[in-house]
Amino acid sequence: MNRTIRRASVFCLLLVLALLGRATWVQAYQARALADDDHNRRQTIAQYAQPLGDIIVAGSPVTGSKGTQGGDLAYKRTYTQGELYAAVTGYSSQAYGATQLEGIYSHVLDGTDDRLKNPLDVVTGKQAAPGSVLTTIDPDVQKAAYQALGDDKGAAVAIDPKTGQILGMVSTPSYDPSKISGTSDGDAWQDLLSDPDKPLVNRALRQPLAPGSTFKLVVASAALENNLYSSVDERTDSPDPYTLPGTSTVLKNESASAPCENATLRTALQYSCNNVFAKVAADLGEDKVRAMAEKFGFNTEKLDVPVRASKSVYPSGMDKPSTALTGIGQFEVTATPMQMAMVSAALANGGELAAPHMVSEVTDSDGNALQKFADGDTERVVSASTAEQLRSAMVTVVEQGTGTNARIDGAEVGGKTGTAQNGVGNSNTPYAWFTSYAKDKSTGKEVAVAVVVEDSGSARSEVSGNGLAAPIAQKMMKAALKG
Repeated sequence: MNRTIRRASVFCLLLVLALLGRATWVQAYQARALADDDHNRRQTIAQYAQPLGDIIVAGSPVTGSKGTQGGDLAYKRTYTQGELYAAVTGYSSQAYGATQLEGIYSHVLDGTDDRLKNPLDVVTGKQAAPGSVLTTIDPDVQKAAYQALGDDKGAAVAIDPKTGQILGMVSTPSYDPSKISGTSDGDAWQDLLSDPDKPLVNRALRQPLAPGSTFKLVVASAALENNLYSSVDERTDSPDPYTLPGTSTVLKNESASAPCENATLRTALQYSCNNVFAKVAADLGEDKVRAMAEKFGFNTEKLDVPVRASKSVYPSGMDKPSTALTGIGQFEVTATPMQMAMVSAALANGGELAAPHMVSEVTDSDGNALQKFADGDTERVVSASTAEQLRSAMVTVVEQGTGTNARIDGAEVGGKTGTAQNGVGNSNTPYAWFTSYAKDKSTGKEVAVAVVVEDSGSARSEVSGNGLAAPIAQKMMKAALKG
């Protein structure tokens, strides 16, 4: 054979082999990555080729689908009481993607998850019937929270302390996901993005704020667990007024007449004595307070419920006066309502924290379970004795202290108020907090709640955890105990 022809033949053969190799690589190794690429239009077409599966609350769907006119996307998402459940469902938009449960379980809900397919479907690539996502949400608790928050900017979370089931999750102002589910909803989308109150942000999970005096429960836990004080009824070494260590800054209490000098932890929680908890934090030191906070869930990078919550922070590398300020939930301490609900839930559950979750089961179209989430997967945070003592002190707060608006007839209710500074020099409206638990005395049913009101339009002098946040928590707890 002519040498030139032989070389040309070998070169052509190498080109063919390279082409076959590349095709094999793309089909065998890159197919899934290409299919999942956000810029792949076929993925969106497949997602909306049939009615989507549903997100279920108490046996009833809070989502739906309807056919579209024209275009290559056959169906779009609809929502029942969209504003009520937006903090749970998130949105599924043909133009802007999907968030929260809609995003996490998008392949189950659109029928492209391989677990939904039989072996033949996997080989042929046939799209299966969509599955469903069953939530732990109690519609009565959800409605109570949403109606009680009303026009306030804030958030609320309710948890079953024993199981970790999230019974309610609300963020206000909310939005209707139906209004951004199509391809021609640009104006509605821009309105949401430009709204200064940020309705697309799930404040219950994704808005860490200074927790103020609600954090005193964590500091009290650290004091008891580290034997700084033997009980909530032992007198502390707490001068009033208290000067921050190494400074001339005097830390004041909300009420100058409150019996805060050398007060017991019970009295200090009852009257929310800043001097006591700042002194406790300074005496313990940042390492011991941080260790306690982290047991409750602070500084956790991956708190998935299954939507990922933002990290609640207890800082490090502080000097002693800064550590003292963390004792009252200020300086650089931040917490989400989910985190503060976890604090009350752990104390209500005898010192054990049940992993919070708002999905109980993911199923196929026939109701067969693809994935289940266990209740009561717990970790011990504090001893049973510490939890019992702090529950007792929290009851004192509600019965005789700063949390009287949370009382419920026939139930044991314990709580802690908080009013957190906002802005440089507290120049903005303070945040009003309340975290609590309630137990029905006849049935034993329990619930833990946290509420934050960022802005209610009230005058600064009217902002308090008891005045703004406690009534919201009370309504949520009543709804949970009644269910």
